[in-house]
Amino acid sequence: MRTLPQVAIVGFPNVGKSTLFNQLLGRKESLVHSLPGMTRDAVSALGELRGKKFILTDTGGLVDPSEAPLAAAVAEKAWGAARKADVILLVLDGKRDLAPAEEELYASLRKLGKPVIIALNKIDSGLQESRLGDYFNRLKTEAIVPVAAEHRRNLDELEDRLADLLPGSPAEMEGLRPLRVAVIGRINVGKSSLINRLCGEDRLIVSSAPGTTRDSTDTFVVRNKKIFCLVDTAGVRRLSRTRDEREKAGIIRARKDIIRADVLCQVLDAGEFPTRQDVAIAHLAYESGKPLLLALNKWDLLPKGESPQVIKASVFRGMPFVSYAPLVFVSALTGKGVVKILDQAEEVFERGSQKVETPRLNEFLAWINSTRPPLTRTKRHLKIKYMTQKGIRPPTFILFTHTPAALLPAYEKWFIQALRERFGLWGTPLRLVLRKS
Repeated sequence: MRTLPQVAIVGFPNVGKSTLFNQLLGRKESLVHSLPGMTRDAVSALGELRGKKFILTDTGGLVDPSEAPLAAAVAEKAWGAARKADVILLVLDGKRDLAPAEEELYASLRKLGKPVIIALNKIDSGLQESRLGDYFNRLKTEAIVPVAAEHRRNLDELEDRLADLLPGSPAEMEGLRPLRVAVIGRINVGKSSLINRLCGEDRLIVSSAPGTTRDSTDTFVVRNKKIFCLVDTAGVRRLSRTRDEREKAGIIRARKDIIRADVLCQVLDAGEFPTRQDVAIAHLAYESGKPLLLALNKWDLLPKGESPQVIKASVFRGMPFVSYAPLVFVSALTGKGVVKILDQAEEVFERGSQKVETPRLNEFLAWINSTRPPLTRTKRHLKIKYMTQKGIRPPTFILFTHTPAALLPAYEKWFIQALRERFGLWGTPLRLVLRKS
């Protein structure tokens, strides 16, 4: 992904960086909140302007380390994004005077030797633009564009300036579509640490404090010439147990990311699994219909001699409804087994996208009818005439009968397992729909 141009958005809290980020992308990727400090990690996404593809990064607000927890780590990520960027977009609040610290920030950014565009945000009218002279004089630059990101005022001018400074994207990146893997789980199971290990660098902020990750964060990695977008989500727990409004917004966003993902990777803690919250999150994953893999993190902390088979049986005894998901043993600390996450994600995506031909399905159905005929909830035999596959992700099968009636739950479970084994549909939930022929 380093071959794509990069643009970093930087600035102090509550100047509208995340709003501008979403507007430049043309979709809502970064969480916007009235309280400062919503964005901590650098949130990246693929964007396109005037036919040029690039990576746009929204960074956390730069504040005094003494004023907010993790402020030093947030600043480090912001500066890291600025140093890697081809173009830097500095956002200022046009409704207040320019702060001396912002003058110093601009001077420091100029020293990086990168083009710097200043987006003077919250300028809602031509009258407010009369204040621009003060900014031109104090910052000694013409690269100032007055905008109102929320209302898209003057955004076309900003996009034109940005596109002019961007190099063209490489030909091999045309038609680019990364595999989107949402890394989900409860708080403090090591989601961010795992993504950092996969990247080979500390892209995401890691802390023992619960709720460190607030906004979902996209991180792009390449393996075997294939691109993965790893989505680090906020730890999912009951909203009633969360007091911080920003953390609540992150949890709601995490649930939306489950819907948007191509593949889900649920992270479990090897020291305590599966907990009640793990089971609740696994239910969310199952109901979403997305391909799923489980990553048992902190494997290195378990006593030596622990049998993987015994551990695996224990996991699926607590979460039997996702026993179709592959389980990988990983350690974010040592890196052991971590790369298997990408391999398994690609594999379960392919299986969830699998289409089984109707003749093969009806051969399977003939075997079912002769071996173990279907039973309804009232334990009556049900004649299924034929079956076909309706869709993928999840693979959905239509069973045509004379009188559609719900299958006996135990029989339906057995039927799905037999279907999975016959056609290798591991790593994905399956859906059955009974319909009158």
